[in-house]
Amino acid sequence: MSLGTTRPAFVIKGWHVLVALLVFFGADIAVNTVFMVTAYKTFPGETSITPYEDGLAYNNALAQLHDQESRAWRITAAATDGGLLQVQAYDKAGAPLKALRVSGELLRPATETGRRSVAFHETGPGVYAADTGALNGAWDLDVTLIDDQGHKALAERRLVLP
Repeated sequence: MSLGTTRPAFVIKGWHVLVALLVFFGADIAVNTVFMVTAYKTFPGETSITPYEDGLAYNNALAQLHDQESRAWRITAAATDGGLLQVQAYDKAGAPLKALRVSGELLRPATETGRRSVAFHETGPGVYAADTGALNGAWDLDVTLIDDQGHKALAERRLVLP
């Protein structure tokens, strides 16, 4: 009696490869289909709760920028090591703009911490200053200037202090 016949080793045949490919891509397509259906069902198509009001505010902002460009005010900003901010404003002809209401906000470019409002006062013709204390590093200064007729100018400046 013989010890038995040896079975042949497992051999991958063409139908094995076909079944493996069908299972793999079938699972991939099924998972992607579930993700797409879930995404379409949960996305309302709007990125804002108040899109109409946002559109009106955007139109007002564009009108304000157009008005600002037509006046051609030039605004410069600088800061000293001691924390003194200085904003200078000139009209189209280069004459200093006097008696403006100037306010500003200091922000860190990469974080919300350290945000502070700044009140400017006129120190000379067209020169407005604010004492913020010692500042260091990078700051973004958002300045709003309003004249006695209600014309508004907005400016953003990056200040880098040692």
